Amino acid sequence: MRFKKTEGRMLEADMTPMIDMTFQLIAFFMVLINFTASETHERVQLPQSTLAKPPDEPFEFPITLQLTDTGLFVIGGNEVASIQGLRPYLLNEATVLQQRQKQISDATVIIRAHKGAQTGMVQDLIKVCQENGFEKFALRAKEDVGN
Repeated sequence: MRFKKTEGRMLEADMTPMIDMTFQLIAFFMVLINFTASETHERVQLPQSTLAKPPDEPFEFPITLQLTDTGLFVIGGNEVASIQGLRPYLLNEATVLQQRQKQISDATVIIRAHKGAQTGMVQDLIKVCQENGFEKFALRAKEDVGN
């Protein structure tokens, strides 16, 4: 293929598609970061434990419940004042699982309780989840590396 010599003009590529793709990637990663941030709450400081270790593999259907030191429950970014107020949210999670043709027992409830939260509140939280059909639980703690 032979190119004609252009006199005084410079050929330029159209950068619009590349700029568009760059902004789409930035937006994608911003959305991804926001999903991981919803699993933590600034008012929940996990207790330290030498037995704490990261899970071997990610849970297939995780449901994160958080308990603050003041007894406030957080699920999916929503703050709930009473343990009985969690029931509609748990029913909603069960409905989502059923729509995906999965059993409620396939989900793992991840409990992130503040280090100053009452143990009885955590036990009550597990009991309410069990009453709604959830069977698998994972308690979160901060790994104590023994400095």
